[in-house]
Amino acid sequence: MASLLLALAVGCTGLYAGFMLIFQTGIMPALARLADAEFVTAMRRINECVPRGVFLTVFLGVLAFPVAAYLVPVDGRTDTQAWLVLAGLVAAVLNHAVTVGGNVPLNNALAASEAPGDDPAAVRAAFEKRWNGFHRVRTALVTLAFGLLTAAAVL
Repeated sequence: MASLLLALAVGCTGLYAGFMLIFQTGIMPALARLADAEFVTAMRRINECVPRGVFLTVFLGVLAFPVAAYLVPVDGRTDTQAWLVLAGLVAAVLNHAVTVGGNVPLNNALAASEAPGDDPAAVRAAFEKRWNGFHRVRTALVTLAFGLLTAAAVL
């Protein structure tokens, strides 16, 4: 059971890290090339579509599976493996804290700014640089979590 939980932790974290990395390296650079109104509209639509079933399952699994993998007793687990799982969990929790405390409020503000007369350039200026900064941090954190959990699984 513990091996399955660790495999699920690695799988969910890897999927989420990949999603974050693709957003960082492909989606945001592509959106950066859009005019202000197009950028704002595109980000609003993305933010409406992303937080749904499959994404939320993976998002929650990034925390739930490492917790379970850490708490389930394992015969023969080394202290190093336990510390790697715990460190991966801490990195995942920090990732989620950045997401919930940084990116989600900016997404909500972007959605709330969808009123006639809102200046797309001002809306973008209030959103893009800060959102990208938070996103870089959370991408690094979840990538670190993936590496730590993977290391725990292969030791």
